[in-house]
Amino acid sequence: MNELMAARSLSTRPVVTLGGDAVAQVKDTVFDAEAGRITGFTLNGRGLLSGPLRQSLPWTAVHALGHDAVMIRDRRELAETTAAEARRAAVRGRVVGARLLTETGTEVGTVLDVVVEGGGSGRVVGFRVAASREFAAGPKRRRRRVWVPRGETVAVSGRALVLPAATVRYAAESLDGPDGLAALARRVPARRKDPLP
Repeated sequence: MNELMAARSLSTRPVVTLGGDAVAQVKDTVFDAEAGRITGFTLNGRGLLSGPLRQSLPWTAVHALGHDAVMIRDRRELAETTAAEARRAAVRGRVVGARLLTETGTEVGTVLDVVVEGGGSGRVVGFRVAASREFAAGPKRRRRRVWVPRGETVAVSGRALVLPAATVRYAAESLDGPDGLAALARRVPARRKDPLP
């Protein structure tokens, strides 16, 4: 399995060619929430005073998403994007801040971050969530942060993501340790034809 990482950790990650040239840095990650994949990145220039670039990086141009950099074959992989197109794509792909619900109508909470698989897949494997009071466990029912696996399907309705109800059974408060985020991918339930009790 490829390394898993939080999407927010991708911001400011350098975009580097296979020849070793740093050509940009990631500004925002754009998702297709229904497909559960990264569709690309909006970019900033390199350097302290650099601002947003008119170019973006489509996922099809990414050679690999690594721990320290996003690798591309060549600078020509960057696509010309108008500011309006980039803004529209970012709004369409905005997952952070969305409500997370189960298909049975239970509100799990609000998405704080997205966990993605590195390498060449760009697959979304889970979400970090500020749990709702109803979902939070314990006598005090305090708000807490939990990691929830994506499950097989994700439906998007306005500003809400809808997961299979069985998926939230695999929520975890902490995924600390050397392979903490990798544990999230292992928590995703296997496809079953019969309903879970």
